[in-house]
Amino acid sequence: MAMKDKKLHLIGNAHLDPVWLWQWQEGFQEIKATFRSALDRMNEYDDFIFTSSSAATYEWVENNDPKMFEEIRRRVAEGRWVIVGGWWIQPDCNIPSGESFVRQGLYGQRYFKEKFGVTAKVGYNVDSFGHFGMMPQILKKSGMDYYVMMRPMPNEKGLPGRLFHWESDDGSRVLTFRILFEYCTWPKELDKHVRRCATELKEPFDELMCFYGVGNHGGGPTKENIESLKRMAQDPEFPSMTFSSPNRFFAEIEKRGLPIPVVHDDLQHHASGCYAAHSGVKHWNRKAENMIVAAEKFSALAEWVTGQPYPRAEYTQAWKNILFNQFHDILAGTSIEPAYEDARNQYGEAMSIADRNMNYALQSISWSIKIDQEDGMKPIVVFNPHSWNAKVNVELEYGGLKEADQLVDEEGRTVPYQKVQSLATAGGRHRVSFVAELPPMGYRTYRMTSNPSVKKSDAQPIKANDYSFENDRFRVEFDPKTGFVKSLYDKTHATEVFRSDAAKPVVIEDKSDTWSHNVFHFNNVVGTFQARSVKLVEHGPVKSVIRVVSEYGSSKLVQDFAMYRELDYIDVKVTVDWREHFKMLKLVFPVNFVFTRQSYEIPYGYIEREHNGEEEPGLKWIDYSGVTREGGFVYGLSLANDAKYSYSIHNKEMAITVVRSPIYAHHDPLVPDPDGHYSFIDQGIQTFHYRMIPHLGNWEQGGTVQRAAELNTRPVTIIETYHDGPLPQKDSFLSVDKDNVIVSAVKKAEDNDDLILRVYETTKTATEATIELPKWNRTIRVKFGPCEIKTFRVPKDASLPVVENNMLEW
Repeated sequence: MAMKDKKLHLIGNAHLDPVWLWQWQEGFQEIKATFRSALDRMNEYDDFIFTSSSAATYEWVENNDPKMFEEIRRRVAEGRWVIVGGWWIQPDCNIPSGESFVRQGLYGQRYFKEKFGVTAKVGYNVDSFGHFGMMPQILKKSGMDYYVMMRPMPNEKGLPGRLFHWESDDGSRVLTFRILFEYCTWPKELDKHVRRCATELKEPFDELMCFYGVGNHGGGPTKENIESLKRMAQDPEFPSMTFSSPNRFFAEIEKRGLPIPVVHDDLQHHASGCYAAHSGVKHWNRKAENMIVAAEKFSALAEWVTGQPYPRAEYTQAWKNILFNQFHDILAGTSIEPAYEDARNQYGEAMSIADRNMNYALQSISWSIKIDQEDGMKPIVVFNPHSWNAKVNVELEYGGLKEADQLVDEEGRTVPYQKVQSLATAGGRHRVSFVAELPPMGYRTYRMTSNPSVKKSDAQPIKANDYSFENDRFRVEFDPKTGFVKSLYDKTHATEVFRSDAAKPVVIEDKSDTWSHNVFHFNNVVGTFQARSVKLVEHGPVKSVIRVVSEYGSSKLVQDFAMYRELDYIDVKVTVDWREHFKMLKLVFPVNFVFTRQSYEIPYGYIEREHNGEEEPGLKWIDYSGVTREGGFVYGLSLANDAKYSYSIHNKEMAITVVRSPIYAHHDPLVPDPDGHYSFIDQGIQTFHYRMIPHLGNWEQGGTVQRAAELNTRPVTIIETYHDGPLPQKDSFLSVDKDNVIVSAVKKAEDNDDLILRVYETTKTATEATIELPKWNRTIRVKFGPCEIKTFRVPKDASLPVVENNMLEW
């Protein structure tokens, strides 16, 4: 084949990190300069085409330079400025929740449609550090049939070719292209870049894309770039070359009917240290995602139930803040230190919006509950944001508690409660803990009463001392010298869960840069935290808590292990005061099973991975299931948490990566000066929670998805008063009849008063489920494929049918 029979589509672009080694204000200015440069190149070269993504950057230009924005609109209409990506920003593609990826498309694509009359057809994340395996479904249902990525590169992930069909667990496919060598170039002649790209042109895949243009800090294609490409296009030593776009490339390649291979996997690994770098931004992200999704649910329901206005514009702004800070160099923890002050403030605004409007919604509902007057009584309304019956621990600050007070439910049955340490060190303030059984996506009214006729609770505390506790299901023992868990025994199934010391705080040497470039295992153990005290600090009819305080060097770790009388899991509150440099802290759990499978939650799905010790991204939970050594039956352990995303499983040892401490924005190969002064990530105090969930059978039968969600999004309480109202003291607004089908989002539609429901199947099991909205006589019967995500539109007009939309609500 002659060289000119091969073809390169020249993709002029300007990858621009709005935040990285600079703050967003500098990125803002560079966006304008880069867009201006691209427009100038169009004025100079009639055949030049520019490709660009990220709706957030267009909104900046719209708000700050309307004249240039109109010029871009004309070029988009002309077809020479090509919009790709369809998302608000190019995010990290491992850490955000599934719903966040849906919102990237919802707000990005609708913005492009409103402002430019087009939507992106090509998904586009050229610099993100790996890509989760459920993305093809989300892309397809957000209007994108194609995908462009670069990392992991060939040395990090073997793929059958530069061009492949990427398939997710539901069967969705997107035609995907892995960029040749790099997405950006220097500003001079491009002969070397084109020659190396040409080496990848092999029959039958003799037509590929070649990306060019100054990038990272913006810039885009230069005159010298373009002139050199025009010269090479006339040279017989080079392949056929044309100024093009990803849209044109994919359209032409599909016509050829090539034997394109299928990849059914996530695309990993690149920059494994990013799963743990900067605990702060990762915790803010998880908290903001959880808060806004819960607030939207109750705001949408409250508008239909009580008429409380739904704050669509405020929620849109909150989501834009969250989505922007999911940019891969922010959420991955690789930006300069001041960038995280900006991120903290923007996440904070999102959380304030969610918190304020959640309160409006819940108080409008609780104020409408009929609660009869009773002397010496205080009502406590507890709201469940989940679509299943939830049995959960509730804790709240409470004033004026009397020794004789009893807690009762709406039918007058006594509910055991326990006084725990108040958050206020002041007289008259208390904190109470109890286990609530709550209806799905609804509420239940409890009453704290001093009525002497109420039967007192006869619930007794579990067995506990300083070094062990046990309820009807489990017995946990601690080593008094080390503070490690030396046994977690399931009494019901005669099973020892741990093989050796667990919840073990292991310190690992980690001299890698912020990204941990080319590091896949963190296993150079240099020590462990050692206990300074192990002590029973709470004991009552609801729970007992053993506190383990341990130290390593100048660092301190407190783990509060809580066992409940009525709940079949162990909760742990962790407080870390970290003072180490170039080190990592893992909590390690050696598990006692054989014939195992290892599962990690990923956005809107899960994935099974080898237990090879590699650092892996995961969301709220991981699981290790297998066969017990003693009984030979299937059993497992899930670990859930509310702030961490980095895990490893090596042979039979699970681990949560708690913290790592590289230098801020340290990029290999630069070697830090041994005598230099640097700012290290994650110094100081942080708090998070994790949950140990032992379960008979696999995690699919063990309720792992629900227990992890309950840990992350807890019930909300309102201390009420007596008043009349149309609502009963216990109610449910929405439910699903199958445990493996979850309603993950409820919101008001973007274009009218309809409700939007997002529902997904969690276990790769084809399922027929029934969704009920009883107050509106709505029943939705629907079939789900394995790990399928569905979006339903429920009209407020009951005479209109429920319809299925795509993720853009179209």
